[in-house]
Amino acid sequence: MALIPCPECGKQVSTAATSCPGCGFPVAEKIASGQLTPSASGGSANELLMEVLPSWWGYVWYLVFFFLIIPPILAWWQRGAVVLRVYRGRVVLERGRLSKCFREFMIHDIRTVDIDQSFFDRLLGIGNLTIATAAATDNAEFIENIPNPHAVRELILKERQR
Repeated sequence: MALIPCPECGKQVSTAATSCPGCGFPVAEKIASGQLTPSASGGSANELLMEVLPSWWGYVWYLVFFFLIIPPILAWWQRGAVVLRVYRGRVVLERGRLSKCFREFMIHDIRTVDIDQSFFDRLLGIGNLTIATAAATDNAEFIENIPNPHAVRELILKERQR
């Protein structure tokens, strides 16, 4: 009898329990049918899988004119104002420095993860990511200048298939 995180709500539940006490997910039935294994659900729901900041290449024009002090400060300020975190079962997008905006997407609600790259973006290994969800109409988040956007997309899709 081991404790595993519930695939639906993330709370700890015994493998001997018929259903999750938090959300009613049929744990025993899924384990018996082979759709859920105690080791496949390993890791907690709060285990951080990846944290992504925009690439410095998106702010290269600020850095080219380094002799001015304001552009590098603006580039540093804007770059730190966006953080994308991928957890097991959810994706959190944090925007802002002084005032904050948190957007949380459950992995099973994510409909598409799109990547837009210009020729120079491809050379630099950055791109723009659009995450669209099925949870609400026209609910999509656009994140610019993500380094290695294909790895981020593959991680999200891999987590969605779990």
